[in-house]
Amino acid sequence: MSESVSVAGGNILGTEDVKKLLTKFAVPSIIALLVGSLYNIVDQIFIGQSVGMLGNAATNVAFPLTIIAMAFALLFGVGGASIFNLYLGAGNKERAKTVVGNALFLLLFFGVLVLVVIHLFIEELVILFGATEAVFPLAYEYISITSFGMLFLIFSTGASSIIRADGSPKYSMICLITGAVLNIFLGALFIFGFDMGIAGAAWAVVISQFVSFVIAAFYFTRFKSVTLEKKDFILKKAIVLPVVYLGMSSFLNQTAMMFVQIVLNNSVTYYGAQSIYGSDTPLAVAGIILKVSMIFISIIIGIAQGGQPIAGYNYGAKNYGRVKEVFKLVVKYSLIVSVFAFLCFQLFPRQIIGIFGGGDELYFEFAVRFCRIFLMMIVIVGIQPASFILFISIGKYIQGIFLAMIRQVLLLLPLLFVLPMYFGIDGVFYAGPISDGISAAVAIFFIYREMKKLTAMEKEEKLKKEKLKNDKLRQENINMTI
Repeated sequence: MSESVSVAGGNILGTEDVKKLLTKFAVPSIIALLVGSLYNIVDQIFIGQSVGMLGNAATNVAFPLTIIAMAFALLFGVGGASIFNLYLGAGNKERAKTVVGNALFLLLFFGVLVLVVIHLFIEELVILFGATEAVFPLAYEYISITSFGMLFLIFSTGASSIIRADGSPKYSMICLITGAVLNIFLGALFIFGFDMGIAGAAWAVVISQFVSFVIAAFYFTRFKSVTLEKKDFILKKAIVLPVVYLGMSSFLNQTAMMFVQIVLNNSVTYYGAQSIYGSDTPLAVAGIILKVSMIFISIIIGIAQGGQPIAGYNYGAKNYGRVKEVFKLVVKYSLIVSVFAFLCFQLFPRQIIGIFGGGDELYFEFAVRFCRIFLMMIVIVGIQPASFILFISIGKYIQGIFLAMIRQVLLLLPLLFVLPMYFGIDGVFYAGPISDGISAAVAIFFIYREMKKLTAMEKEEKLKKEKLKNDKLRQENINMTI
């Protein structure tokens, strides 16, 4: 189940063909993230077919909690994996194993913390997340059950990044994919077989997340690159701070997504009520479309995560040419996926929304307009998440944080507040493509500038190596003469 990362000439991250490496690491990550996205998609389909539109709206209300759980998972998972690879590339195994222990402890601690906070403020959270009077009972029931799986979700997701960084992308994939497949089976059984409705979907999620948690935890009893000890789980400021710095962009990106989801839910509910569509239809549709779009975003993030250990290791080892190659391949593949996503959402919006249950003609009219307009610029939006993950992988956390925040916080959130004031529900539609277009342009600029820096560093490193080689030859000649 685990793959070796070492060869006779050293770590394969620094020696094997970059394209082959990216495929090896990215494919399992993509599959795991895709199947992970199906957690929400399958729930949405099953609930839509059994409970109806209000059930879809309820899962949309609950979605911000999943996002914040993922934020903590990525904060310590991606941050820990990035620092781990940088230390491993630099040959500092003692620091590398302490990073793993600290990251795992933090994942468990914040998993418990999120669970406690949800149960203390569950009613307030359901209202804050945009539940209408009709949706509130279903959303409350769903959240009260799924909250018990938050600890398992945070740990298994964060740990999978560290497992992948240890050179076991297939195990990382199995960890997540097993739970996701189990969720599909249990969801169908509980909802349709036992007629448990939305509660059945919720319990299916919790049980499947627990299974992923167990599989992930087992891996660390036989970690490959280093041997973990009890002392590694004692928090150290010198370790925690770099982990947080490098995981912060992913955390802030997810947190921003949560706020966007909350604002979007409330905006479509408020301005939808002032339109011909009403409040419940936009709330249900917006959640469905955003979750479907996450399928394509997951592929892009999976590609970037596949490049993360390669870029991080080689940056630590000063193999800057290989880092550049990773950057180019990730951006290229991200653009291909983005173009395919654009075609799907522009050509087949009614068919996509129809998978999640029926509705009246106004329901489908809103869905088609929202899909085509809000996701108009998805053709280039993939560059942004790919870019901030790559910057984090080489330790450039300031650039990573900025790129993670620009689309959601600096652009989309203000636009969701301002545009609907002037254009009503149409303002919500156009906030998406405006923020997507600008953030993609900024990401392209940052990547172009970083590529120039890497080229300069690559030339400098070659000169140093040539100088060392010449100095060595000169010394050998002197010794021979003597």
